[in-house]
Amino acid sequence: MSQPPESRQINFTIVPADTPDVPRVYANFCAVANTPFDFTLTFCEVQPLSPQDVQAAERDHAVPAPVKAKIVVPVPFIPTMIAALQEHMRAFTESQKQGAPGWSGEPVH
Repeated sequence: MSQPPESRQINFTIVPADTPDVPRVYANFCAVANTPFDFTLTFCEVQPLSPQDVQAAERDHAVPAPVKAKIVVPVPFIPTMIAALQEHMRAFTESQKQGAPGWSGEPVH
């Protein structure tokens, strides 16, 4: 009879396997929705409004914005994502106080 393999724990960090062909997508608006299982982040690009856009907004009380990406994030990951955003914002704010450009280039996991 063979014995089951030994159980062992391996610690590792997940890093993005980024390649030059993956485009960066600009968005200056994010709508958030959720289900009991996940959050959907809908990133849009809002452009300056034309007079026609303003008229339509007065009538419809809404301004459509082109969707650039929809990202679905499982609920258990949300606290980690919020913590990473807060840490980056803290580092960015601190670097701005010191006159640095505010871009470390390093992800926070």
